[in-house]
Amino acid sequence: MKISVFGLGYVGCVSAACLADMGHEIIGVDVNPQKLDRVRRGESPITEPGLDALLKQVVEAGRLQVTDDAAAAVLATDVSLICVGTPSRLNGSLDTHFLDRVIEQIGGALAYTDRFHVVTIRSTLLPGVVDDRIIPMLENASGKKAGVDFGLCINPEFLRESSAIADFRNPPFTVIGALDDRSAEIMEQVYSGIPAPVYKIAPAAASMVKYASNAFHALKVAFANEIGAICNNLGIDSQTVMHIFKQDRQLNISEAYLTPGFAFGGSCLPKDVRALLYTAKHRDVGTPLLSAILPSNDLHIQRAVERIIAIGQRNVALIGLSFKSGTDDLRESPMVRLAETLIGKGYRLTIYDEEVSLSNLMGRNQEYIQRVLPHIHELMNNDLESVARKNPVLIVGKQPKPPERLKACLSPEQIVLDLTGNGVWSPAETIKIV
Repeated sequence: MKISVFGLGYVGCVSAACLADMGHEIIGVDVNPQKLDRVRRGESPITEPGLDALLKQVVEAGRLQVTDDAAAAVLATDVSLICVGTPSRLNGSLDTHFLDRVIEQIGGALAYTDRFHVVTIRSTLLPGVVDDRIIPMLENASGKKAGVDFGLCINPEFLRESSAIADFRNPPFTVIGALDDRSAEIMEQVYSGIPAPVYKIAPAAASMVKYASNAFHALKVAFANEIGAICNNLGIDSQTVMHIFKQDRQLNISEAYLTPGFAFGGSCLPKDVRALLYTAKHRDVGTPLLSAILPSNDLHIQRAVERIIAIGQRNVALIGLSFKSGTDDLRESPMVRLAETLIGKGYRLTIYDEEVSLSNLMGRNQEYIQRVLPHIHELMNNDLESVARKNPVLIVGKQPKPPERLKACLSPEQIVLDLTGNGVWSPAETIKIV
């Protein structure tokens, strides 16, 4: 394919070279004459292992050319890949003036072609920028309609400096956030030689995948450092602790606990986080990341309360009371805390949990629920159909087994707040809290 790459920095230069190596015809576009001269000579304008040799190869093969004429590049290609920088301002917002200039140039060029051209943004963009800024700018400059007369995609990159070529060739996935199906199919062809799953999703979701990824990477570094700080203060070998920690691929380094849903609870997580924070505090070890875990969890419960209040109904049923499926453990269950808060606000609650039998509760589990919800016997009802049909609002904290049992009881007038993030409860209106 014929592709123009705007911006020959880290992302653009690597993307241009790798795409040319895949057999595409690439025109690199940049305003910096020094960059253009170096790339014309097959030399990398940045320090990146292997890039000099790759650039020399594709330039000599005639598959990579460069120019400062943006309009000519657009008119000569089928896809424009925008890789200009979006640096951070002091307040955390993005400085998009480089991007704005390129968008206006591309939009102006689109006014002079009848071909369907796909504008693809590889630069990191916050969700919403495409709808609020990029599309209006392109449409105003071109006089054409996005998704109809020209295509638009968000195609986030996951290239790490010093391993960018390997990351391009062997990514974990390719994300294409397309405004229209035609654009998605064209961009899928661009990456057809790369052995990775392709996810074609909405543009805002594609932007968010990049931010979620980088935030998690930063989170992991900060987590390891705070655990290391506590270990070092206690005279424990932090490298040994984290080495063993990383060997758990079932829970620690895995998909576990990474599905949006409701707050955590149970007899272990809240207690152990508190104990770790107590140890750090009493040894004067600052742990702002670990210290934010419990307040973040509390805020998630408060969000649920606020959504319930906004509905305006006073009769509410909770489907699920224990802290997760497969157990009757009520200790520090977020659903118990939710029930306690709603009762305090005067709501009339009915609770169904097929895994909780009050007569079978013992020990600390029994003590906890009797202390937090002393009138729990008056709230529980073991008839799912009765609970579902008699309450205008259902709050699902655990999926009944099988889920179809609950769906069969619903009417279009009911509202289901799905705290698990899993359900589609048609015909009822579903509000997901995630």
